[in-house]
Amino acid sequence: MKDDLEKIRQRIEELRREILYHNYRYYALDDPVITDQEYDTLFRELQELEERYPQFITPDSPTQKVGHPPLESFAPFEHRIPMLSLENAFSEEEVLAFDARVRRALGSPVYSYVAEPKMDGVAVEVIYERGVLTGAGTRGDGRVGEDVTPNVKTIRSIPLRLTAFDGAPEPPEYLAVRGEVFMEKEEFRRLNREQTEKGLPPFANPRNAAAGSLRQLDSRITASRKLRAYFYGVGHVEGIEFRSHWEILETLRSWGLPVNPLRKLCKDIRSAIAHYHELERMRSALPYEIDGVVIKVNEIELQKRLGEKTRSPRWAIAFKFAAHQAVTRVVGINVQVGRTGVLTPVAELEPVQVGGVVVRHATLHNYDEIKRKDIRIGDRVVVQRAGDVIPEVVRVVKEARTGSEKEFAMPDRCPVCASKVVRFPEEVAYRCINQNCPARVKASIIHFASRNAMDIEGLGEKTVNLLVDRGLIRKIPDIYRLKKEDLVNLPGFADLSAENLLKAIDKSRRTNLSRFLFALGIPYVGEYTASLLATHFKSLKAVMEAGRDDLVSIHGIGDKVADAVVEYFRNPENRAMIKDLLDQGLEIEGEPEEVAEFDSFWKGKTVVFTGSLKNFTRDEASRIVTSLGARVANSVSRKTDVVVVGENPGSKLEKAQKLGIQIMREEEFLEKVGQRR
Repeated sequence: MKDDLEKIRQRIEELRREILYHNYRYYALDDPVITDQEYDTLFRELQELEERYPQFITPDSPTQKVGHPPLESFAPFEHRIPMLSLENAFSEEEVLAFDARVRRALGSPVYSYVAEPKMDGVAVEVIYERGVLTGAGTRGDGRVGEDVTPNVKTIRSIPLRLTAFDGAPEPPEYLAVRGEVFMEKEEFRRLNREQTEKGLPPFANPRNAAAGSLRQLDSRITASRKLRAYFYGVGHVEGIEFRSHWEILETLRSWGLPVNPLRKLCKDIRSAIAHYHELERMRSALPYEIDGVVIKVNEIELQKRLGEKTRSPRWAIAFKFAAHQAVTRVVGINVQVGRTGVLTPVAELEPVQVGGVVVRHATLHNYDEIKRKDIRIGDRVVVQRAGDVIPEVVRVVKEARTGSEKEFAMPDRCPVCASKVVRFPEEVAYRCINQNCPARVKASIIHFASRNAMDIEGLGEKTVNLLVDRGLIRKIPDIYRLKKEDLVNLPGFADLSAENLLKAIDKSRRTNLSRFLFALGIPYVGEYTASLLATHFKSLKAVMEAGRDDLVSIHGIGDKVADAVVEYFRNPENRAMIKDLLDQGLEIEGEPEEVAEFDSFWKGKTVVFTGSLKNFTRDEASRIVTSLGARVANSVSRKTDVVVVGENPGSKLEKAQKLGIQIMREEEFLEKVGQRR
């Protein structure tokens, strides 16, 4: 019996070591060597053994990352070495001035910098004694924070026990490690959907969501939310000495603590500034929020010589990005009409700098969204802009209300053509039902001529507005009736510009089926769906004659899309327009048979995306390859088959090149998924 128990104890220890190693590979190295399913199998076996033999459960077992009953309150958590704030810089000049101060103080010795992403999360200090997690606290006032040990223990990426991997020294007697707890964007969106469904107020941003989740009195709530952490330094340490900050980061990683892979060792301040700009370009594509780059003198001895001010170290500075959010006032709400007749309310704002640009307008999406957020004319609001996304109103600063704010009501008549506005059952959208509404006509023509549709260079918004307003274009086929004499006397046109536009129009007469279907602007038919239709039916006639059952039989086409396609081609006006286009000489090539081979290429492959794609959002591209049988991963590992690279790719590209993984540029990706240009 004793021998059997000893074998079970040994198996439990073996499972713990193996799980710790795979946690290290996943969280610290971002390079897993087993699948999630294989990991789950190991974890379940450990759970089952510990349930049957509770005498072998230890506090540092990976299975103990579970929530505990509510605490009455948070106990104080004292930092042996204060957690100081960082001095901020908002321009290269300020960063260069920081470097000049460092040089003056050190007498210009040779030194280097480390540049790390500044995570937009919650600062914490975690204590390990003899490698075992014994405490954790928030920053607080820098000297005393809140004890959140039970909650931190639920965060999967933070190990309960440190283990030395890859020849690292053993963890010291005492280690206070400092880092940032954060919530990824996708988890933030999931949590807010859950909050809304429960009738609870949504969180304003991922940082607030992470802070609220970490400071739960009931750590079971913390455990239910997918918090993560990256560590960036140490406080009080006993039993080991470090010579450089880079050595600290590498050693923390080798003990199983996650460290941001986008850190960089820089030979001088110019190199650090260059890394700042690289991360700034990558910012919107990252799965988490960063709000700048922290630049630190690398050598520990030089850090000691530089010392600290009252609130911040003299050897580090936070180079901040332009804010994604700002507070301004709603001075009015206008309504825009799109190509499908949907009325979109848009907030007119007092101009404000957001993300490095001046924002004067922000989308309010729809009337239901206005009511949900209780946005009124005159309100002070938080405006957000991420990457190239249209600015939006995140929330109202209700405490700033004076009582003079006015509620908004959707018009019952189209603001452009005065036709009746309707709201169909099960839709949030209000629509103008006049197909000849000038606003709808303009938007339809702009979409038809856009780069990913018919690609008519020179026929942008300004030119379309001019041509429609002058009566030269009343419907899409009129594009192909334009003559040089129609254009040369218009503002902004001369002989050459008129000839160039007519050449671009003539060039567009020959196109492929997926482009043409997308250009028509059929409701719910984007680029990907247009490609599915073209790939399946091969000809325009076949698509136009397809029934609902034919459409829903296609993988990736649902009821809503099928109904929209059938309804579009059933409409006599739409069929007449298509006939008119064909009469104007449009030649629409069907999709070749070999597109069916795309499925066989993607099936079973693991795909990672990096950088900004021009033709798709990351979610759209992921859905495309998933529908073709691939699996999309967030990180590059030896199990990755293809890395699809857009503009300004991040460290994933470099890692893929080192591992010899197939690199696919966007143009090749378009070919492989049938979206050929």
